[in-house]
Amino acid sequence: MPERSPDDIPTEDPRPDGLRRVPSLVLVNTGPGKGKTSAAIGVVVRAVAQGWPVAVVQFLKSGKWRTGEEKICRQLGVDWWAQGEGFTWDSADLSVDQAVAAGAWRHARSIITGGEYGLVVLDEITYPINWGWIDLEEVIETIRTRPERVNVVLTGRNAPASLIEIADTVSEIANVKHAYQSGIRAKKGIDY
Repeated sequence: MPERSPDDIPTEDPRPDGLRRVPSLVLVNTGPGKGKTSAAIGVVVRAVAQGWPVAVVQFLKSGKWRTGEEKICRQLGVDWWAQGEGFTWDSADLSVDQAVAAGAWRHARSIITGGEYGLVVLDEITYPINWGWIDLEEVIETIRTRPERVNVVLTGRNAPASLIEIADTVSEIANVKHAYQSGIRAKKGIDY
């Protein structure tokens, strides 16, 4: 373990003065690295532990997939909708994928505006936004005018600047190294 200098150890509180509480937050997990959905699921677990009702809407992952995060979240009482059609490169008809994504957005919008949930995760929403399948301005307006106690987490690569602007917290997840680059397939229990 590398030696640490006493100068490396924080001795002053780094938090800014005047911190305040707000009824809800908007988080964006973006970037080319692995872990955007995993980080969102961490927030889901925290919210469930606080007794919040939680909903997850997945925009690309198919309802046919059986992921570990879906399995455990359902056991925890999370309402989960995997409404995607899967990988676009496997699609036989992208117009079907587009219609499914638009339907997933209508469902997500109703969940957000309904105000029943303390946390709503919009997993991989940036992809259909960037492809023009979901109207970015409608997403932003829905988030801006959401009921005050509804927290929202949005995930996916290349989050649009206007989405980043309305977020309270944005995490850029970098890709330093990935097993795929070495020819290793996704591993159950690690990747899904």
